[in-house]
Amino acid sequence: MSLTILGVAVLLGIGLLGWVRLAPSAPGTWHVDPLDATGTGRPNEVFVLPEGGDRQAPVFDLSASELARRVDDMAAGRPRTSRLAGSPETGMMTYVQRSRWIGFPDYVTVRVLPRGDDAATLAIWSRSRFGHSDMGVNAARVDRWLAALAR
Repeated sequence: MSLTILGVAVLLGIGLLGWVRLAPSAPGTWHVDPLDATGTGRPNEVFVLPEGGDRQAPVFDLSASELARRVDDMAAGRPRTSRLAGSPETGMMTYVQRSRWIGFPDYVTVRVLPRGDDAATLAIWSRSRFGHSDMGVNAARVDRWLAALAR
């Protein structure tokens, strides 16, 4: 009896982990402009905005198109990260970055905003799909991405 219950629990656990790793990501759900997003209010998300937000977006001495290309190149070089929607040409991209072991998906939407001909800034919304707290993972990711772009 107890082995049967343990077996069922193990199978359910494996099924749940498989679903987390393999669940499809609908671009229509996750590719949302950070300037229009309301957020969830949970601690597993972070906003970088030109004004307000959890972090203030820096202004880069790059054209909007060059900054968008740099964001896309930088994100493509991150482990377990792929572009879900958008493109540098549109100035808004959404990426999925998965955790190493279980494959929990986090979604990072970046919108590039021109500030004249030779300057641009960003709006970023990084958030977890599952859970309530992420122990600062999304905030740390955004800080790493911004530091990489500043180099």
